[in-house]
Amino acid sequence: MNTVLSLLVSVLGFDSSHPLLFTQSHFWVFFLLVYAGLYFIITRHWQLTVRNAYLFAVSLFFYYKTSGIFVFLLIFSTIMGWILGIGMDRSSSSYRRKEMMIIGVSINLLILGFFKYAYFFTDIFNETFGTDYYIAIKILLPVGISFYTFQNISYIVDVYKHKIAHVNNVLDFGFYTSFFPQLVAGPILRADQFVPQLYKPFHLTRRQFGLAVFWILNGLVKKIVLSDYLAVNFVDRVFDNPLLYTPFENFSALMVYSLQVYADFSGYTDIAIGVALLMGFHLPVNFNSPYKAQNPTDFWRRWHISLSHWLRDYLYIPLGGNRGAGWLSYGLLTLILAIASFRLHNLWFTLTIVMVLLIIALLYWMRPAHRRELGTNVNNMDTMLLGGMWHGSSFNFITWGGLNGLGILVYKWWSKRTWRTRIITLITITAALWVLKFTTHHPLVYILSFISMVCLVGFSILALCTKRPTLSIVWNTGLTFVFISFTRLFFRSGSNLDPAEANEMAWNTASQMVHQIGSRWDLVQIPEIVGHYWMVFLLFVFGMVIHWLPTRFKRRYRIWFAQMPLWGMAIAVIVTIIILHHFITADLQPFIYFQF
Repeated sequence: MNTVLSLLVSVLGFDSSHPLLFTQSHFWVFFLLVYAGLYFIITRHWQLTVRNAYLFAVSLFFYYKTSGIFVFLLIFSTIMGWILGIGMDRSSSSYRRKEMMIIGVSINLLILGFFKYAYFFTDIFNETFGTDYYIAIKILLPVGISFYTFQNISYIVDVYKHKIAHVNNVLDFGFYTSFFPQLVAGPILRADQFVPQLYKPFHLTRRQFGLAVFWILNGLVKKIVLSDYLAVNFVDRVFDNPLLYTPFENFSALMVYSLQVYADFSGYTDIAIGVALLMGFHLPVNFNSPYKAQNPTDFWRRWHISLSHWLRDYLYIPLGGNRGAGWLSYGLLTLILAIASFRLHNLWFTLTIVMVLLIIALLYWMRPAHRRELGTNVNNMDTMLLGGMWHGSSFNFITWGGLNGLGILVYKWWSKRTWRTRIITLITITAALWVLKFTTHHPLVYILSFISMVCLVGFSILALCTKRPTLSIVWNTGLTFVFISFTRLFFRSGSNLDPAEANEMAWNTASQMVHQIGSRWDLVQIPEIVGHYWMVFLLFVFGMVIHWLPTRFKRRYRIWFAQMPLWGMAIAVIVTIIILHHFITADLQPFIYFQF
């Protein structure tokens, strides 16, 4: 009897050290049981609401096993969104509709703000007013709160704009907000994309079944063979103590981390897409070979597409988008930069921020014909800064978002310049940096001066080889990958940290890595380092080569797999499981985006 009770407690109870992860066997036992129940409902031809209610219930159980008591927060968010949706559609007053929309968005943002940014804003308040307030309770971040909060906001705004009609049944709506495959790490479901699927009967062709199995296996290989192995055996070691490792190892850790975070996040998305497809639902594509991007703008069209589109439609366009910026856009930019400057206590950073704001003010005053373009750039920067804050409450995430925004703006300016202007600009920047290099001896200046020299040489060669487009594609893709990887120095340094300690610890890690990478390189050591970590570098090269394969080729082998006979597919599944078993680590790594 005691054994049975213990088993029931372990199955039904919440254990924070053993959440339901796609990489664990007990998730797949859970999914098989869920699928059996779904099959029973489908074969009985019961109403779609019964199916939706069933999947809502198992999704709540899944979230309870992942986040414990925070399941009630998800239920509250669901009921609130459902009531407001009905209220807006039934109201004949446009003022009342707008009022309910504002209330719904505000409550969602307040919930997100409390759990995610309480420490962040408390620190800012104390720094500003010289107080010593502290939060008496330890605030735990509910898993996936950013994702389901954004989904709720999407629904409320779309109902307000008459893009979709409200969902009548709370069980149907609950299924939309809590669908378990994507609940804790996306992709972010848009109401206008997913709500119509609530009312479509189950449909799964033989080919769709094969594609679903492919996506699940593909995601598991990405997560366990690439992401977890690279993290445990190299990346985590370097980031834990950068000063113990050589400049080459620090630089390599940054590059390898780019593959790790892609394999981790896109691996989760692949599994979620496959699991959802087996149940007859289609999730949006979240990645489109992002490291094929030839510029930062293209990268953000390919990376975390559901978030990029959400920020575009619910932040960038409402701020003014390409139409220009209003007082809110300029105020947001000033506020974020002022807070960052005040918090960092760095004179040079503060002077840089003041100079940037003065230049923006002068351009706005002296060039009225270009105010629209200036406003568009400000909206872009606001969107990237707030997108950085969405990822975490550390200033490292704001820095990461700001660097990506700066990259987009620099590319927009650069793409409009002639080759002559580009070369002159690079010569000027390179000369200035080399003067600073010999006067300041700062590691960051060493890094920037080397990068500017490489860019000058590269663009000079491209200027002479304008009739070789392949060379230009390779150069632009490589340069974009290196830029994105360097911005992730601040992204990775702020991850997996207690929000109360994140700012200082993350900044120290980033500073140490910059110091190491900007120090003198011993080229003789590189072959020995590569030999020592040969498996890591081999997997890195393998992963990047697969990533850079033509899209058409990838589509062909996906279809080929989907059309295999069932016995062949079963053999592929068994072989993949054996491979995964050899790569799996003793301590399974949680998905990186669980923390967001």
